[in-house]
Amino acid sequence: MKLFNLKTLGASLVLSIGMAGSSFAAECIAPANPGGGWDFTCRTIGKIMYDIGAVDAPIQVTNMAGGGGGLAYGLVVNERNEDEELIVAASSATATRLAQNAYAGMTYDQVRFLGAIGIDAGIIAVAADSPYQTLNDLLDAVVADPGSVTFAGGSAPGGFDHLKVLMALKRVGFDDIRAVKYIGVDGGGDAVTQTIGGFTQAITGDISEVVGFIRSGDVRVLAVLTQDRLTGEFADIPTAVEQGIDVVAGNWRGLYVPKGISEEAYQGWSAALQAVADSPEWAEAMEANGLTEFNFVGDDFQNYVAGLMGEIADLSREIGVIQ
Repeated sequence: MKLFNLKTLGASLVLSIGMAGSSFAAECIAPANPGGGWDFTCRTIGKIMYDIGAVDAPIQVTNMAGGGGGLAYGLVVNERNEDEELIVAASSATATRLAQNAYAGMTYDQVRFLGAIGIDAGIIAVAADSPYQTLNDLLDAVVADPGSVTFAGGSAPGGFDHLKVLMALKRVGFDDIRAVKYIGVDGGGDAVTQTIGGFTQAITGDISEVVGFIRSGDVRVLAVLTQDRLTGEFADIPTAVEQGIDVVAGNWRGLYVPKGISEEAYQGWSAALQAVADSPEWAEAMEANGLTEFNFVGDDFQNYVAGLMGEIADLSREIGVIQ
C-alpha cells in the first residue's frame, strides 16, 4: 500500500511517502553512472533531506545511464508518470538536450521541474597575458573581426559552453553567430590548456574548471555568468550583468518529478527541496563542491526552464544543430 501525506511539524513540512514495509521512503534517479553532477545531486540532496527531517526515511539512489539522461526521462514519462515517490536529478544539460530534441521527441512539459538550489557558475576567461581586460573588450573584438577570436570549451559544438558565448554576443547585437569560432575539447582542463598555450584566445566553461588555474595565475576570468558576484576568494571577479551583458548561465543542480503526481505531492517535494536549500548542511556541500547559491524552487522554475530552452533552441537552429 502506497502512503503519501504531508505532516506539519511546527513551521516545517515533512514529506512522508513510501511503500509499507520498505526501508526507503522514495527514490532519486541519477541519469548517469556513479560520480559526476547528477549522481552528486541525488546523493547529496537526498541525504540532506533525510538528515534534516524533510523526509522521514532515507532516499534510495538509482543510477540510470543512457542517452545523456534520455533513458531516465523516457522511463519517467512513459512508465512512472504518476509515481509520487520519485525525484530525478537534472541540470542545465537536461534543458539543453531537451531544447535540441535529443530525447527522441520528448518535451520539457512532460515532467514538472521542481527546482534548482545550486549552480556551478558559468565563466568566460582568458590567459593571464591576454590583451583583453574586460568581457566587453573580448566581445567587441569578435564583433569587429569574428575570425580573430577562438573560444575553447569542454562541450561539443552546440553544447552549453558554446551557447554561453553566443548568448553574450547576442546581448551586444551580434547576429552572425555561425561566424563565431569555437572548438570543443575533452573537458574544461583541456580548454584551459589550449588557451594558455595560445591556440585559442578565450575559455568558456564553469568556475570549477578553472579554480586551480586562477590560483596559479595562469588564467583571468573576465566574467562570471551569475546574477550576483561569487563570494569568498573569487568575489573580485565581475559578473557579465554588471558589465552590461545580461547573461546568467551556469550548470544548475536541480530535480524534476513526474508530471502526473498530485499537487499535494509536488508542493511536498518543493517544501523538502527548499528546506535543503535553507540548511547549513547544503551550504557546506556547495562550498565543498564549488557551487554557488541558485535558489529557484517551485512553479516559477518551470517557467525559467521554458525560457532557457527557448533561447537554446533558437541559437541551436541558427548554428545548424537542429532544424
